[in-house]
Amino acid sequence: MATSNQTEAAAQPGILEIDIVSDVVCPWCVVGYKQLEKALEQFSPALDVNIRWQPFQLDPEIPQGGQNNLERMLKMYQASPEQSAAMRQRLVDRGSALGFSFNYTDESRTYNTFKAHQLLHWAGLLEKENPAEKGLQTRLQMQLFYANFTEQKAIDEIDVLVESAEKAGLNVDLARNILIEETYAEAVQTAITNCRNNGVKSVPAFIFSQKYLISGAQEPDDFVSVIERVLSQDAS
Repeated sequence: MATSNQTEAAAQPGILEIDIVSDVVCPWCVVGYKQLEKALEQFSPALDVNIRWQPFQLDPEIPQGGQNNLERMLKMYQASPEQSAAMRQRLVDRGSALGFSFNYTDESRTYNTFKAHQLLHWAGLLEKENPAEKGLQTRLQMQLFYANFTEQKAIDEIDVLVESAEKAGLNVDLARNILIEETYAEAVQTAITNCRNNGVKSVPAFIFSQKYLISGAQEPDDFVSVIERVLSQDAS
């Protein structure tokens, strides 16, 4: 239930810019976005929200074909199979509560996401150039999350990425050509570097109005408090 302050904020029209720095293989990026969605419901429809997805790679050295998740957890965090299973179950439970399915198995793999970020960059450009395309980049991001975590597909493969692009409403032929030609590879690398230079060390990270940085998958009520504060400060 919304508090009186939340109701008052929701009644005030405005525009809120949100940059979400994330990686397609980051499960907490899914959780964080879904919890942000729940928070934004308390400000709808008065608040006009523009969401932009910014690229980040948790591990740019992952080779083509990916790596087994359990092996990566053991190597990176010295996590035992039991600890890994507990962490995965925690994510499964959180995802289920938010309407998202994490389908982990012992064969689940983590893939290099540089190609995926090139598609997302393109979708962001299309959205910027044509107001009628609002939400296109977010649709693609969710399709990529779904392909990776729910369908357990190899999101470093061009065919898989093109399929996600098609489901999001993008032109299939253009998507394939962009991936083959690596049209936006340099732009994506520059954006990743800029995010790190601007203080983003982990994901998800949420940047409100291009100046308020919040790290981590916050709870919906925490996001509500942040949004109220940002709107109040922007209005002053």
